[in-house]
Amino acid sequence: MAGQALRASMAANAFLALVLVSQVALKSSKGGLSRSVMARSQATPKIMPRRATLMAGLSLCGSVASGVARAGTGRKFPPIDSDPNRCDNALTGNTIGQANAVSDKELDLRLCALDKKNLAGKTLSGGLFQGGSFNDVDFTEAVMSKAYAAKASFKNCDFSNSVLDRVVFDGSDLTGSKFTNAVITGATFDDTILTDTTFEDAVIGQQDLKRLCKNPTLPPEVAAELGC
Repeated sequence: MAGQALRASMAANAFLALVLVSQVALKSSKGGLSRSVMARSQATPKIMPRRATLMAGLSLCGSVASGVARAGTGRKFPPIDSDPNRCDNALTGNTIGQANAVSDKELDLRLCALDKKNLAGKTLSGGLFQGGSFNDVDFTEAVMSKAYAAKASFKNCDFSNSVLDRVVFDGSDLTGSKFTNAVITGATFDDTILTDTTFEDAVIGQQDLKRLCKNPTLPPEVAAELGC
């Protein structure tokens, strides 16, 4: 078990390194941001329209990260932090490792009301968002590795250029949110409301794409664009 955990951790770290490199490449490419998403394997007949291959290695790392994410959803959480200013910690983010989300103290944003806040560029890895209200929040270029964002409200949020690695969005409301050029891998969207969402130019892992395509609230035009 220790060996498996070590291999999963190494794969997750490798994945984040690839993600960060790809983000830099996308931003510095001539003519603006490139349109790129995970390429499907050659055995899969359909190819995602308007998308190009990013890196073959992302597919393997994304699959490992997906397994780690699903295994982590059953973890137990500590009582809600008694710090009266804990919700304000989101405004500064945290400094924990992006891939492993290990910290002495978790970023506890459960039941917080942070509507219309600016969290652009913040590191929110390992954050607990359950039951909170984060409507109209700017999450552009934010890093949310291993965040637990289940049963929360993220209506009309902007996740453009963000890194959503192993995020649990199960049961949350993402109505109207934008994921332009976001990196999504190992994330879960069980019973998530995806009405009026957009995923233009997003880098999406193969398993994540399968889960998104199974969601009945995904807009038909978006499903077609993603190649569902």
